[in-house]
Amino acid sequence: MSKEETGAVRFPKEGELLGEVIQSLGYDRVKVRCEDNEIRICRIPGKFKKKEWLEEGAIVLVLPWYGMQEKTRGDILHIYKRQELKELEKAGYLKRLKG
Repeated sequence: MSKEETGAVRFPKEGELLGEVIQSLGYDRVKVRCEDNEIRICRIPGKFKKKEWLEEGAIVLVLPWYGMQEKTRGDILHIYKRQELKELEKAGYLKRLKG
């Protein structure tokens, strides 16, 4: 049984941040405004390419790079679907992103 069938939602773990895609940069990169109010350029991993459409306004889970570029770079770990966003809202995670 997959995560989608069980209804499990991928909540942020320690070191991970929610973010909103604000611009597509091409070449598998997007600009994301994260919940810590930093804007990061994030890589889209191959598992999402051609399988999920990532557009401006999408809510994503970001893993910041650690080291010298932790405030400017990151990787996309998960792209949230509409139903998952409802669960995040109920759990209070989206308040951190919007305010």
